[in-house]
Amino acid sequence: MFKRLRNDFQLSIIALMGVIGVLGITPYAVYRLLHGNYLVGIADSIIVLSTITAVIYAWRTGDTEKPGLYLAGVFSVGATLIAINLGVNGLFWIYPLILFNFFMVSPGKAIVASLLVLAGLVGHSIWVPGSVFDSHYQMISFLVTNAMAGVLTFIFAYRTRIQREQLQVLAIHDPLTGARNRRAMNEELKIAVSSQRRHGRQYGVLAMDLDHFKKINDQYGHHAGDLVLVEFVELIKTCSRKEDRLFRFGGEEFLLLLPDTTPQGLKAAADNLLEQVRIQLRSPGGMVTVSIGGAMLRQDEPWSHWLQRADQCLYQAKSNGRNRSIIDTSREPLTTL
Repeated sequence: MFKRLRNDFQLSIIALMGVIGVLGITPYAVYRLLHGNYLVGIADSIIVLSTITAVIYAWRTGDTEKPGLYLAGVFSVGATLIAINLGVNGLFWIYPLILFNFFMVSPGKAIVASLLVLAGLVGHSIWVPGSVFDSHYQMISFLVTNAMAGVLTFIFAYRTRIQREQLQVLAIHDPLTGARNRRAMNEELKIAVSSQRRHGRQYGVLAMDLDHFKKINDQYGHHAGDLVLVEFVELIKTCSRKEDRLFRFGGEEFLLLLPDTTPQGLKAAADNLLEQVRIQLRSPGGMVTVSIGGAMLRQDEPWSHWLQRADQCLYQAKSNGRNRSIIDTSREPLTTL
């Protein structure tokens, strides 16, 4: 459980806010219901029950966007009704509401929600003078302090979101080439296996290794080798479909995941990449070639076995002279070499 919360920031925020909301609001709900303030007590109870429901939904489905929007809406409406009913004493709930909304939804949506809450309070105060604010001066002071809190929270939430997105990019991408890294590859292969089992989609992989790459590093330096790797990745992306996924899982080893393909399509893709690399990719020493091994995902096959079959084909391609592709079309596992 704790590992999942560490790996899913938004789920951890929903869970944390849920616990705080339930523990913080439940005593008020009980107190108000016992003392006959049924409108506010019912509103508090609805907020508590909605929070519990949203947290359970997010935990079971992994979907954090819908529960976040739902909770932001429920909390905004509930806080508005409470403030209208309690007057000045209810306004204190608006400040944590602002913070809550900026953590639950995107900064833009949080601003919209906060403005709607303030508009509702001001509109009701103008319609029924004295119901929320004791004076116009108090109302203006409240709006100014809310604006300051909202701006500061927006800046913090926006910068946090940007930094989190940048960290997520760094966590799954190779810093040199921009291709996805091995961690992302493992997750994508697991998803492919699950998708095939549930929906019958066909997947293929191409394991690629640049031929004699060590000679480039030894003779011309690692900078020249790095340039070849970067150009290789750009070339593969150009020659691949938009839905294909490229991963770097070794020094000069790459894997291309091709969804919705056939054995014939996988072979055609491998042959096309061989030709394009041979024609376009160059190092200071001249032409650069690649060896490719491919395999289609079998029914109920673990992703590690699938990857191993492609890797064995790659090994055969290199053993047979390099600059060629071998695709596993057999129905039985390859003999370990």
